[in-house]
Amino acid sequence: MTAAMDISWFGALAGLALAIVLILFKLAPTYALILGAIVGGFMGGADFSEVIKILISGTQSVQGTVIRIIAAGVFAGVMMESGSAGTIAKVIVDKLGGTKAMLSLALATMIITAVGVFIPVAVLIVAPIALSVGHKMGYSKIALLVALSGGGKAGNIISPNPNTIAAAGGFNLDVNQVMLGGLVPALFGLAVAVIIASLMKYKGTKVTDAEAAELEQASAQNLPPISKALVAPVIAIVLLMISPIGSMLGIDFLAALQIDSLFILPFAGIVGSLVLGKANKILDYCTAGLNRMTPTILIIIGAGAIGGLITASTLPTEVVALVQSSGISGMFLAPIAGILMAAATASTSTGVILATGSFSNAILNTGVVPLSAAVMTHTGATVIDHLPHGTYFHVTRNAMAMSMKDRMKVVLFESMVGITMTVAAVVLYGFIL
Repeated sequence: MTAAMDISWFGALAGLALAIVLILFKLAPTYALILGAIVGGFMGGADFSEVIKILISGTQSVQGTVIRIIAAGVFAGVMMESGSAGTIAKVIVDKLGGTKAMLSLALATMIITAVGVFIPVAVLIVAPIALSVGHKMGYSKIALLVALSGGGKAGNIISPNPNTIAAAGGFNLDVNQVMLGGLVPALFGLAVAVIIASLMKYKGTKVTDAEAAELEQASAQNLPPISKALVAPVIAIVLLMISPIGSMLGIDFLAALQIDSLFILPFAGIVGSLVLGKANKILDYCTAGLNRMTPTILIIIGAGAIGGLITASTLPTEVVALVQSSGISGMFLAPIAGILMAAATASTSTGVILATGSFSNAILNTGVVPLSAAVMTHTGATVIDHLPHGTYFHVTRNAMAMSMKDRMKVVLFESMVGITMTVAAVVLYGFIL
Protein backbone atom coordinates (compact mmCIF):
# COMPACT_ATOMS: atom_id res chain seq x y z
CA MET A 1 0.00 0.00 0.00
CA THR A 2 1.65 3.20 -1.14
CA ALA A 3 0.83 6.52 -2.66
CA ALA A 4 1.54 4.79 -5.98
CA MET A 5 -2.10 3.71 -5.88
CA ASP A 6 -2.86 7.42 -6.19
CA ILE A 7 -6.07 7.29 -4.18
CA SER A 8 -7.94 10.60 -4.37
CA TRP A 9 -8.09 12.70 -1.21
CA PHE A 10 -11.81 13.06 -1.84
CA GLY A 11 -12.33 9.30 -1.59
CA ALA A 12 -10.39 9.13 1.69
CA LEU A 13 -12.33 12.05 3.16
CA ALA A 14 -15.64 10.59 2.01
CA GLY A 15 -14.77 7.20 3.52
CA LEU A 16 -13.87 8.79 6.86
CA ALA A 17 -17.06 10.88 6.84
CA LEU A 18 -19.17 7.82 6.02
CA ALA A 19 -17.58 5.87 8.88
CA ILE A 20 -18.32 8.67 11.36
CA VAL A 21 -21.93 9.00 10.18
CA LEU A 22 -22.45 5.24 10.50
CA ILE A 23 -21.01 5.33 14.04
CA LEU A 24 -23.44 8.12 14.93
CA PHE A 25 -26.25 5.89 13.62
CA LYS A 26 -25.11 3.22 16.07
CA LEU A 27 -23.51 0.78 13.61
CA ALA A 28 -20.74 -1.11 15.40
CA PRO A 29 -17.64 1.12 15.03
CA THR A 30 -15.49 -1.69 13.62
CA TYR A 31 -17.93 -2.35 10.78
CA ALA A 32 -18.45 1.37 10.22
CA LEU A 33 -14.72 2.01 9.87
CA ILE A 34 -14.08 -0.97 7.59
CA LEU A 35 -17.07 -0.11 5.41
CA GLY A 36 -15.90 3.51 5.23
CA ALA A 37 -12.46 2.32 4.10
CA ILE A 38 -13.97 0.10 1.41
CA VAL A 39 -16.37 2.72 0.03
CA GLY A 40 -13.71 5.44 0.26
CA GLY A 41 -11.23 3.26 -1.59
CA PHE A 42 -13.61 2.70 -4.49
CA MET A 43 -14.59 6.38 -4.56
CA GLY A 44 -10.91 7.30 -4.57
CA GLY A 45 -10.27 5.26 -7.70
CA ALA A 46 -8.99 1.96 -6.32
CA ASP A 47 -9.99 -1.38 -7.83
CA PHE A 48 -10.96 -4.53 -5.89
CA SER A 49 -7.41 -5.82 -5.40
CA GLU A 50 -6.13 -2.40 -4.32
CA VAL A 51 -8.91 -2.02 -1.74
CA ILE A 52 -7.93 -5.38 -0.25
CA LYS A 53 -4.28 -4.30 -0.10
CA ILE A 54 -5.34 -1.09 1.67
CA LEU A 55 -7.36 -3.00 4.26
CA ILE A 56 -4.63 -5.58 4.92
CA SER A 57 -1.82 -3.04 5.09
CA GLY A 58 -3.82 -0.73 7.34
CA THR A 59 -4.86 -3.41 9.81
CA GLN A 60 -1.33 -4.86 9.92
CA SER A 61 0.00 -1.43 10.91
CA VAL A 62 -1.96 -1.45 14.19
CA GLN A 63 -1.02 -4.93 15.40
CA GLY A 64 1.68 -3.59 17.73
CA THR A 65 -0.93 -1.45 19.48
CA VAL A 66 -3.39 -4.36 19.60
CA ILE A 67 -0.99 -6.78 21.28
CA ARG A 68 0.00 -4.16 23.88
CA ILE A 69 -3.65 -3.52 24.72
CA ILE A 70 -4.27 -7.26 25.06
CA ALA A 71 -1.32 -7.44 27.49
CA ALA A 72 -2.67 -4.44 29.44
CA GLY A 73 -5.90 -6.38 29.97
CA VAL A 74 -4.19 -8.58 32.58
CA PHE A 75 -3.26 -5.56 34.69
CA ALA A 76 -6.62 -3.84 34.24
CA GLY A 77 -8.48 -7.02 35.18
CA VAL A 78 -6.52 -7.34 38.43
CA MET A 79 -7.04 -3.71 39.44
CA MET A 80 -10.76 -3.71 38.67
CA GLU A 81 -11.84 -7.15 39.81
CA SER A 82 -9.73 -7.58 42.95
CA GLY A 83 -11.05 -4.45 44.64
CA SER A 84 -7.58 -2.83 44.61
CA ALA A 85 -8.85 0.24 42.75
CA GLY A 86 -11.70 0.64 45.23
CA THR A 87 -9.30 0.47 48.16
CA ILE A 88 -7.02 3.16 46.71
CA ALA A 89 -9.99 5.47 46.08
CA LYS A 90 -11.41 4.99 49.59
CA VAL A 91 -8.08 5.61 51.30
CA ILE A 92 -7.46 8.84 49.37
CA VAL A 93 -10.88 10.24 50.24
CA ASP A 94 -10.65 9.15 53.88
CA LYS A 95 -7.17 10.65 54.34
CA LEU A 96 -7.98 14.05 52.81
CA GLY A 97 -11.30 14.29 54.64
CA GLY A 98 -14.49 16.20 53.99
CA THR A 99 -12.96 19.68 54.05
CA LYS A 100 -11.01 18.86 50.90
CA ALA A 101 -13.79 16.70 49.42
CA MET A 102 -13.60 17.91 45.83
CA LEU A 103 -9.82 17.57 45.73
CA SER A 104 -9.96 14.11 47.29
CA LEU A 105 -12.63 12.87 44.85
CA ALA A 106 -10.89 14.30 41.77
CA LEU A 107 -7.50 13.02 42.93
CA ALA A 108 -8.91 9.56 43.70
CA THR A 109 -10.44 9.24 40.23
CA MET A 110 -7.27 10.61 38.63
CA ILE A 111 -5.05 8.08 40.40
CA ILE A 112 -7.39 5.15 39.77
CA THR A 113 -7.44 6.01 36.05
CA ALA A 114 -3.71 6.72 35.99
CA VAL A 115 -2.87 3.25 37.29
CA GLY A 116 -4.64 1.59 34.37
CA VAL A 117 -8.37 1.49 35.12
CA PHE A 118 -10.69 2.65 32.33
CA ILE A 119 -12.14 6.09 33.04
CA PRO A 120 -15.82 4.93 33.05
CA VAL A 121 -14.91 2.15 35.48
CA ALA A 122 -12.92 4.59 37.63
CA VAL A 123 -15.98 6.85 37.91
CA LEU A 124 -18.14 3.81 38.76
CA ILE A 125 -15.68 2.85 41.52
CA VAL A 126 -15.49 6.32 43.10
CA ALA A 127 -19.15 7.35 42.53
CA PRO A 128 -20.56 5.62 45.65
CA ILE A 129 -17.89 7.31 47.79
CA ALA A 130 -18.65 10.65 46.12
CA LEU A 131 -22.39 10.32 46.70
CA SER A 132 -21.82 9.44 50.35
CA VAL A 133 -19.53 12.45 50.85
CA GLY A 134 -21.96 14.65 48.92
CA HIS A 135 -24.85 13.63 51.15
CA LYS A 136 -22.91 14.42 54.34
CA MET A 137 -21.66 17.79 53.05
CA GLY A 138 -24.78 18.85 51.12
CA TYR A 139 -22.95 19.01 47.77
CA SER A 140 -24.69 18.80 44.40
CA LYS A 141 -24.38 15.85 42.04
CA ILE A 142 -23.26 18.19 39.24
CA ALA A 143 -20.25 19.34 41.28
CA LEU A 144 -19.45 15.79 42.35
CA LEU A 145 -19.42 14.52 38.75
CA VAL A 146 -17.30 17.46 37.60
CA ALA A 147 -14.71 16.40 40.19
CA LEU A 148 -14.88 12.72 39.20
CA SER A 149 -14.93 13.23 35.44
CA GLY A 150 -12.32 16.00 35.49
CA GLY A 151 -10.01 13.93 37.66
CA GLY A 152 -10.59 10.91 35.43
CA LYS A 153 -9.70 12.90 32.32
CA ALA A 154 -6.48 14.08 33.97
CA GLY A 155 -5.57 10.53 34.93
CA ASN A 156 -6.48 9.18 31.52
CA ILE A 157 -3.70 11.07 29.71
CA ILE A 158 -1.00 9.68 32.04
CA SER A 159 -2.23 6.08 32.21
CA PRO A 160 -1.25 2.85 30.44
CA ASN A 161 -4.80 2.71 29.06
CA PRO A 162 -5.68 1.94 25.40
CA ASN A 163 -5.84 5.63 24.48
CA THR A 164 -2.28 6.26 25.71
CA ILE A 165 -1.01 3.09 24.06
CA ALA A 166 -2.68 4.20 20.80
CA ALA A 167 -1.18 7.71 21.06
CA ALA A 168 2.26 6.19 21.57
CA GLY A 169 1.84 3.63 18.80
CA GLY A 170 0.57 6.21 16.33
CA PHE A 171 3.81 8.18 16.61
CA ASN A 172 6.21 5.24 17.23
CA LEU A 173 6.89 6.10 20.87
CA ASP A 174 7.07 4.11 24.08
CA VAL A 175 3.93 4.39 26.19
CA ASN A 176 5.96 5.65 29.16
CA GLN A 177 7.08 8.67 27.10
CA VAL A 178 3.49 9.68 26.40
CA MET A 179 2.44 9.04 30.02
CA LEU A 180 5.23 11.25 31.35
CA GLY A 181 4.61 13.83 28.63
CA GLY A 182 1.02 14.26 29.75
CA LEU A 183 1.85 14.88 33.43
CA VAL A 184 1.95 18.70 33.39
CA PRO A 185 -1.28 19.06 31.35
CA ALA A 186 -2.90 16.50 33.68
CA LEU A 187 -2.04 18.57 36.75
CA PHE A 188 -3.58 21.65 35.13
CA GLY A 189 -6.71 19.62 34.34
CA LEU A 190 -6.93 18.36 37.93
CA ALA A 191 -6.64 21.90 39.29
CA VAL A 192 -9.38 23.25 37.01
CA ALA A 193 -11.69 20.32 37.82
CA VAL A 194 -11.30 20.98 41.55
CA ILE A 195 -11.85 24.73 41.15
CA ILE A 196 -15.01 24.30 39.04
CA ALA A 197 -16.40 21.60 41.33
CA SER A 198 -15.75 23.76 44.39
CA LEU A 199 -17.55 26.73 42.82
CA MET A 200 -20.52 24.54 41.86
CA LYS A 201 -20.78 22.45 45.02
CA TYR A 202 -24.05 23.90 46.29
CA LYS A 203 -25.70 24.38 42.87
CA GLY A 204 -28.01 21.67 41.55
CA THR A 205 -29.68 18.47 42.70
CA LYS A 206 -28.46 17.04 46.01
CA VAL A 207 -28.04 13.39 47.07
CA THR A 208 -31.27 12.19 48.69
CA ASP A 209 -31.59 10.39 52.04
CA ALA A 210 -32.92 7.31 50.23
CA GLU A 211 -29.87 7.20 47.93
CA ALA A 212 -27.54 7.60 50.92
CA ALA A 213 -29.25 4.73 52.76
CA GLU A 214 -28.86 2.50 49.71
CA LEU A 215 -25.17 3.38 49.54
CA GLU A 216 -24.66 2.37 53.17
CA GLN A 217 -26.01 -1.10 52.40
CA ALA A 218 -23.81 -1.47 49.32
CA SER A 219 -20.61 -0.29 51.05
CA ALA A 220 -20.05 -3.57 52.85
CA GLN A 221 -17.80 -4.85 50.02
CA ASN A 222 -14.72 -6.69 51.27
CA LEU A 223 -11.77 -4.68 49.95
CA PRO A 224 -8.06 -5.62 50.23
CA PRO A 225 -5.72 -3.58 52.49
CA ILE A 226 -4.01 -0.60 50.88
CA SER A 227 -0.52 -2.11 51.35
CA LYS A 228 -1.48 -4.99 49.05
CA ALA A 229 -3.68 -2.95 46.69
CA LEU A 230 -0.74 -0.70 45.82
CA VAL A 231 1.68 -3.47 44.86
CA ALA A 232 0.58 -3.94 41.23
CA PRO A 233 0.39 -0.22 40.30
CA VAL A 234 3.67 0.61 42.08
CA ILE A 235 5.50 -2.18 40.24
CA ALA A 236 4.01 -1.05 36.92
CA ILE A 237 4.84 2.63 37.42
CA VAL A 238 8.40 1.96 38.63
CA LEU A 239 9.20 -0.35 35.72
CA LEU A 240 7.58 1.95 33.15
CA MET A 241 9.57 4.92 34.45
CA ILE A 242 13.01 3.22 34.56
CA SER A 243 14.07 4.29 31.06
CA PRO A 244 12.77 7.89 31.21
CA ILE A 245 14.38 8.43 34.63
CA GLY A 246 17.64 6.92 33.35
CA SER A 247 17.58 9.32 30.38
CA MET A 248 16.91 12.33 32.62
CA LEU A 249 19.67 11.39 35.07
CA GLY A 250 22.13 10.41 32.36
CA ILE A 251 22.40 6.81 33.55
CA ASP A 252 23.04 4.92 30.32
CA PHE A 253 22.30 1.47 31.72
CA LEU A 254 18.81 2.46 32.87
CA ALA A 255 18.14 4.51 29.74
CA ALA A 256 19.01 1.52 27.56
CA LEU A 257 16.76 -0.81 29.58
CA GLN A 258 13.76 -0.43 27.25
CA ILE A 259 11.22 -2.77 28.86
CA ASP A 260 7.99 -2.52 26.90
CA SER A 261 4.59 -2.22 28.56
CA LEU A 262 3.81 -5.51 26.79
CA PHE A 263 5.94 -7.22 29.46
CA ILE A 264 5.52 -4.81 32.38
CA LEU A 265 1.74 -4.65 32.75
CA PRO A 266 1.01 -8.41 32.78
CA PHE A 267 3.97 -8.95 35.13
CA ALA A 268 2.74 -6.27 37.55
CA GLY A 269 -0.79 -7.69 37.42
CA ILE A 270 0.30 -11.25 38.17
CA VAL A 271 2.60 -10.21 41.03
CA GLY A 272 -0.22 -8.05 42.41
CA SER A 273 -2.59 -11.04 42.34
CA LEU A 274 -0.08 -13.20 44.21
CA VAL A 275 0.45 -10.53 46.88
CA LEU A 276 -3.33 -10.19 47.27
CA GLY A 277 -3.54 -13.93 47.85
CA LYS A 278 -5.64 -14.32 44.72
CA ALA A 279 -3.46 -16.73 42.73
CA ASN A 280 -6.51 -18.87 42.07
CA LYS A 281 -8.26 -15.85 40.53
CA ILE A 282 -5.57 -14.92 37.99
CA LEU A 283 -7.32 -16.66 35.09
CA ASP A 284 -10.59 -14.95 36.01
CA TYR A 285 -8.87 -11.55 36.15
CA CYS A 286 -7.25 -12.16 32.75
CA THR A 287 -10.60 -13.09 31.23
CA ALA A 288 -12.33 -10.05 32.74
CA GLY A 289 -9.56 -7.73 31.56
CA LEU A 290 -9.59 -9.14 28.04
CA ASN A 291 -13.37 -8.79 27.87
CA ARG A 292 -13.04 -5.12 28.74
CA MET A 293 -10.30 -4.62 26.14
CA THR A 294 -12.07 -6.46 23.31
CA PRO A 295 -14.31 -3.58 22.13
CA THR A 296 -11.29 -1.28 21.91
CA ILE A 297 -9.25 -3.92 20.06
CA LEU A 298 -12.01 -4.32 17.47
CA ILE A 299 -12.22 -0.55 17.00
CA ILE A 300 -8.46 -0.38 16.48
CA ILE A 301 -8.69 -2.95 13.69
CA GLY A 302 -11.36 -0.83 12.00
CA ALA A 303 -9.31 2.32 12.58
CA GLY A 304 -6.33 0.59 10.98
CA ALA A 305 -8.42 -0.01 7.86
CA ILE A 306 -9.50 3.63 7.55
CA GLY A 307 -5.97 4.74 8.42
CA GLY A 308 -4.65 2.56 5.61
CA LEU A 309 -7.00 4.28 3.18
CA ILE A 310 -5.90 7.75 4.27
CA THR A 311 -2.20 6.85 4.19
CA ALA A 312 -2.58 5.46 0.65
CA SER A 313 -4.37 8.62 -0.48
CA THR A 314 -3.27 12.16 -1.22
CA LEU A 315 -5.24 13.46 1.80
CA PRO A 316 -2.24 13.85 4.18
CA THR A 317 -0.40 15.90 1.54
CA GLU A 318 -3.48 18.04 0.93
CA VAL A 319 -3.99 18.61 4.65
CA VAL A 320 -0.39 19.76 5.14
CA ALA A 321 -0.69 22.07 2.11
CA LEU A 322 -3.93 23.51 3.47
CA VAL A 323 -2.42 24.17 6.88
CA GLN A 324 0.65 25.81 5.36
CA SER A 325 -1.37 28.00 2.99
CA SER A 326 -3.74 29.12 5.74
CA GLY A 327 -0.89 30.52 7.80
CA ILE A 328 -1.95 28.47 10.83
CA SER A 329 0.92 26.82 12.68
CA GLY A 330 1.17 23.12 11.86
CA MET A 331 1.30 22.20 15.52
CA PHE A 332 -2.43 22.98 15.84
CA LEU A 333 -3.27 20.09 13.53
CA ALA A 334 -2.51 17.57 16.30
CA PRO A 335 -4.98 18.88 18.92
CA ILE A 336 -7.60 19.65 16.26
CA ALA A 337 -7.42 16.08 14.94
CA GLY A 338 -7.83 14.74 18.49
CA ILE A 339 -10.75 17.07 19.25
CA LEU A 340 -12.67 16.31 16.05
CA MET A 341 -12.21 12.54 16.06
CA ALA A 342 -13.08 12.18 19.76
CA ALA A 343 -16.13 14.41 19.32
CA ALA A 344 -17.32 12.35 16.36
CA THR A 345 -17.00 9.08 18.25
CA ALA A 346 -17.66 10.36 21.82
CA SER A 347 -14.70 8.30 23.00
CA THR A 348 -11.18 9.23 24.06
CA SER A 349 -9.59 5.98 22.93
CA THR A 350 -11.47 5.78 19.61
CA GLY A 351 -10.75 9.45 18.96
CA VAL A 352 -7.02 9.00 19.58
CA ILE A 353 -6.96 5.84 17.48
CA LEU A 354 -8.64 7.59 14.53
CA ALA A 355 -6.62 10.80 14.87
CA THR A 356 -3.25 9.04 15.01
CA GLY A 357 -4.12 6.37 12.46
CA SER A 358 -5.45 8.87 9.96
CA PHE A 359 -3.40 12.02 10.50
CA SER A 360 -0.12 11.09 12.20
CA ASN A 361 1.87 11.41 8.96
CA ALA A 362 0.25 14.73 8.12
CA ILE A 363 0.96 16.05 11.62
CA LEU A 364 4.61 14.97 11.52
CA ASN A 365 4.99 16.44 8.02
CA THR A 366 4.22 19.89 9.45
CA GLY A 367 7.45 19.63 11.46
CA VAL A 368 6.02 18.69 14.87
CA VAL A 369 8.19 16.17 16.74
CA PRO A 370 6.56 12.84 17.66
CA LEU A 371 6.27 13.34 21.45
CA SER A 372 4.74 16.80 21.07
CA ALA A 373 2.34 15.46 18.44
CA ALA A 374 1.30 12.53 20.64
CA VAL A 375 0.64 14.61 23.76
CA MET A 376 -1.25 17.34 21.89
CA THR A 377 -3.39 14.81 20.01
CA HIS A 378 -4.02 12.91 23.24
CA THR A 379 -5.08 15.95 25.26
CA GLY A 380 -7.18 17.22 22.34
CA ALA A 381 -9.18 13.99 22.49
CA THR A 382 -10.36 14.87 26.02
CA VAL A 383 -12.14 18.09 25.01
CA ILE A 384 -15.48 16.74 23.70
CA ASP A 385 -15.22 12.99 24.20
CA HIS A 386 -18.13 12.89 26.65
CA LEU A 387 -21.06 13.69 24.35
CA PRO A 388 -24.41 11.82 24.64
CA HIS A 389 -23.87 9.57 21.62
CA GLY A 390 -21.11 7.75 23.53
CA THR A 391 -21.30 5.28 26.40
CA TYR A 392 -19.29 7.37 28.89
CA PHE A 393 -22.04 9.99 29.15
CA HIS A 394 -24.65 7.39 30.08
CA VAL A 395 -22.42 5.23 32.33
CA THR A 396 -21.51 8.26 34.43
CA ARG A 397 -25.09 9.54 34.52
CA ASN A 398 -26.30 6.19 35.85
CA ALA A 399 -23.43 5.96 38.34
CA MET A 400 -24.46 9.30 39.87
CA ALA A 401 -28.22 8.66 39.52
CA MET A 402 -28.59 11.95 37.64
CA SER A 403 -31.34 13.31 35.43
CA MET A 404 -30.52 13.89 31.75
CA LYS A 405 -30.83 17.65 32.33
CA ASP A 406 -28.26 17.64 35.14
CA ARG A 407 -25.90 15.37 33.19
CA MET A 408 -26.02 17.73 30.21
CA LYS A 409 -24.99 20.61 32.48
CA VAL A 410 -21.79 18.77 33.35
CA VAL A 411 -20.72 18.50 29.68
CA LEU A 412 -19.58 22.12 29.45
CA PHE A 413 -17.49 21.87 32.61
CA GLU A 414 -15.91 18.61 31.42
CA SER A 415 -14.93 20.37 28.20
CA MET A 416 -13.34 23.19 30.20
CA VAL A 417 -11.08 20.62 31.86
CA GLY A 418 -10.20 19.11 28.48
CA ILE A 419 -9.53 22.52 26.92
CA THR A 420 -7.27 23.43 29.85
CA MET A 421 -5.18 20.29 29.35
CA THR A 422 -5.01 20.87 25.59
CA VAL A 423 -3.92 24.50 25.97
CA ALA A 424 -1.32 23.45 28.54
CA ALA A 425 0.01 20.80 26.12
CA VAL A 426 0.13 23.23 23.18
CA VAL A 427 1.90 25.92 25.22
CA LEU A 428 4.36 23.42 26.73
CA TYR A 429 5.15 21.41 23.61
CA GLY A 430 4.44 24.00 20.93
CA PHE A 431 6.09 27.08 22.39
CA ILE A 432 8.27 26.23 25.41
CA LEU A 433 9.92 22.88 24.55
